[in-house]
Amino acid sequence: MTPMPTNILAQLEAWTSLPPYDGDVQAACPHDCPDTCAMRVRVENGRVVAVKGDPTHALTAGTLCTKVSRYAERTYHPDRLKTPLKRVGPKGAGQFVAIGWDEAYTIIAQRLAEIWRRNPEAVLPYSYAGTMGQVQGEGMASRLFHALGASRLKRTICSEAGGEGLRLTMGKNIGMDPEAIAGAKLIILWGSNPITSHVHLWAKVQQAKRDGAVLWAIDPYRSDSAEKCQHHIALRPGTDTALAYAIAHVLQRDGHLDHDYLARYTTGAGEFLQRAAEWSPQRAAAWCDIDPTQIEALADAYATTRPAAIRLNYGMQRNAGGGDAVRAIMALPALVGHWRERSGGAVLSTSGWLPKRAAVTRPDLLGDRAPRWINMSTIGDALNTDDDGRIDALVVYNSNPVAVAPDSNAVRRGFARDDLFTVVLEHFQTDTADYADIVLPATTQLEHFDLHGAYGHLHVLLNRPAIPPLSEARSNSRIFRELAIRLADILGNECPALSDPALAASDAQIASEAFDWQHPAFGGDVLPQLFAQGHSKLNVAATHGAPFALGGFATADSRFQFTSSELDQPLPQVRDNHEDWKSPRAQIYPLQLISPPPRHLLNSSFANIESLRVLAGDSHEPIVVLHPTDAAARKVGAGETARIFNERGSHLARVRISERARPGVAVAFSIFWHKHTLDGNSCNAVTSQALSDHGGSATFYDCLVQVERVEPAPQ
Repeated sequence: MTPMPTNILAQLEAWTSLPPYDGDVQAACPHDCPDTCAMRVRVENGRVVAVKGDPTHALTAGTLCTKVSRYAERTYHPDRLKTPLKRVGPKGAGQFVAIGWDEAYTIIAQRLAEIWRRNPEAVLPYSYAGTMGQVQGEGMASRLFHALGASRLKRTICSEAGGEGLRLTMGKNIGMDPEAIAGAKLIILWGSNPITSHVHLWAKVQQAKRDGAVLWAIDPYRSDSAEKCQHHIALRPGTDTALAYAIAHVLQRDGHLDHDYLARYTTGAGEFLQRAAEWSPQRAAAWCDIDPTQIEALADAYATTRPAAIRLNYGMQRNAGGGDAVRAIMALPALVGHWRERSGGAVLSTSGWLPKRAAVTRPDLLGDRAPRWINMSTIGDALNTDDDGRIDALVVYNSNPVAVAPDSNAVRRGFARDDLFTVVLEHFQTDTADYADIVLPATTQLEHFDLHGAYGHLHVLLNRPAIPPLSEARSNSRIFRELAIRLADILGNECPALSDPALAASDAQIASEAFDWQHPAFGGDVLPQLFAQGHSKLNVAATHGAPFALGGFATADSRFQFTSSELDQPLPQVRDNHEDWKSPRAQIYPLQLISPPPRHLLNSSFANIESLRVLAGDSHEPIVVLHPTDAAARKVGAGETARIFNERGSHLARVRISERARPGVAVAFSIFWHKHTLDGNSCNAVTSQALSDHGGSATFYDCLVQVERVEPAPQ
C-alpha cells in the first residue's frame, strides 16, 4: 500500500475519541441521501438535546431535512434495541428473550463455523446503505466475510444500473459539480425530486430560478419539485431512453450540434446520431405517451439556453432499460457542448470523484478463493433455492430486506425457513429482525465514529461520537471485530485468514485505509480543513471550472463514449419494460406502479418514528395516488381503501385522487414496514425480482398492477 501522509492516522484516532459531554459535537449524516450533511450535535449533561445543520458547510448551510433534524428522537426512541436477543417463537412472530453478548457471540460463532465447515459459500452477508460510512458500512464487515470466503453480495438494489450507465459513458460515477447548478439558466430535473431527496440542491435550484433560470421536470408524477417547475413532462415510466433520443433528433435536425466538441472529445457520436434520426418527436411521443410539442419545446430550449444542467436521480433507472436511459441522457450535454461550462452538463452521482481504495474491505483476504456472487435484488429467489447452492446462514446489517427487497412475499418465505440461521444487526425490531435467530443492538451515528464521502456533492466529512453507546449497543465495526476473534478461536488453522491483523484494525485504521490520501483531490487545504472543521471540499477539477470542457472523462481515451465496445448492442437501446403498458399483460394489470419515497421517510430507516409517520401519510398509513379517470373507472373514492395487486401479491392503501398522477400510473409511496400497514403488506408485495439491462439492478418502477375498491367491513 502507498504510505499515508504524515499524521493522518493520528488525526483520525483523535476524531474517534469521545469529546466532553457538553457542547457541540461535529458529525455527518449517515443516510442514503445525496446531501450527506455536516451536522452539529448539541450535548448537555451527557444527553443529545438537538441535531442541527452545520452553518460552515457550504451545502448544508445550517439546515437539515425534517427527518434528520429529529435524529435525537430516533436515537432515544423507547423501542431502541437494548440487549442482544434470541428467538423463542416462530420466525416472523417477533418473539425473543434477552441474552448477554457472550452468549450471543457463542451461538453465532458456533453456528457459522458449523455451516462454514460444510460450505463457506453457504454463508451470505446482506447489507446496503443503512449507513454510508466507510467504517460502519463495509470497512470491517467485508474483511470478516472475505476472510471466511463467504458468498459475495452484489449490492444492486438502488443505483447499479445508473452507475453502469455512467461507467460506460463517463468512465465512472462523475459529472458536474452539483453546487454549480445555481449558475444554470436551464435546469432539467430528470427523474429527480430534490425537495424530497436532495433538499440542499433544491436551494441551489431555487437560487437559479430567482436569477431567471427555467425549470423543467421529467417525471411520471407531478412531484413537489415538479409542481414548482415552469414545465413538466409526465412520460410513462421506463420510456426515458426514447425521450432522450428524440431530443437528440431535434438537436441534430435543427443544426444545434457542437461539431467541434464531438470531434475532439467524444467517441461514437455518428452512430448515436444515426439512431437518434430514427426517433422523431412524433414516434417518441407515442412511445412515451406524451405530446410531441413538449419534446420540441424542451429540445429547442436545451439547445439555445446556456448554461444548461440536467440533474438525474435514481428513480428513472429502476426499470428494464435503466442503464441505457442514463447513457442516452448523459449524451445530451456532449451533443451541444454544455460540458464546456461550469454550470452546464449533467450529474447523477459524484461518488467517483472521491479517490477510494478498494483495499479498505481487504478483498486480498480471499486469497485464491473466488466465491460466488449473489444479487441482493433477487434474494427472494436465492433464499428459496433448495440445491447444492443453498444459503444456510445470513448476516444482515445496514439493511431491512424483508421490507425493502422486491417481491417481498418471496423474501418472507425465504426468511421463514427453519433451517436458515439469521443474524441481524439493528437499532429496532424491524420486519427483518422479526425473522432473526439472533438480533444484535447496533449504535446510531451519534454513538460511533465514521468517515464519509458523498454521491451528491464533492465534500468529505468526519463523524465524531457525541455520546457513548446507549444500553448495550455496539458499533458494527466492534461487532464484526469481536466475531472474528470468536470464529478464529473455533476454526483455528482451518481458516488462517481469520488471524490476519486486518480483522483487528481500529476504526481509525480502517478510515485511514479508505481513501488515497496522497491523491491530488486531497491537495492544498483539503486535509487541514477536514481535520480542523470536520468537512472539506475535494480539490478536483469540478471545483474550479467545467471538469469536461476539454474532455478529460475517466474513460480509456478520455473521451465521452456514445457507444460501448463491451456490449453486444453498442448503442443505448430503447427497450420495452419487463411489464410494459402496451403488452397483453396490461389487459389484466393495466396500471403502472411507481413507489417513490415520501418526503418525510427515507427507505425504511425512519418508518417507526411517530412524528415522521404522521407527516408521511394519511392516518400513518400507506397511500396510493390515482388520476381522477383511473379512480372513476374503478369506482373508488378519496379516503377509501384500495387493494393494489398482481399475481405476486397485494397490499392495501388509502386512496388519494389527484391529477398529479398521470393517467395509467398509480403512485404508492414507500417504504413502510409491513407491520405498520393496513394488511401487513407494503408496496413491495407486488414488485418483481426482474433486473435491469446493465448492473443487474432492481426494477421497482417496472411493475403492472390492478387497483380495486375494498368494501368497508360491516359495522
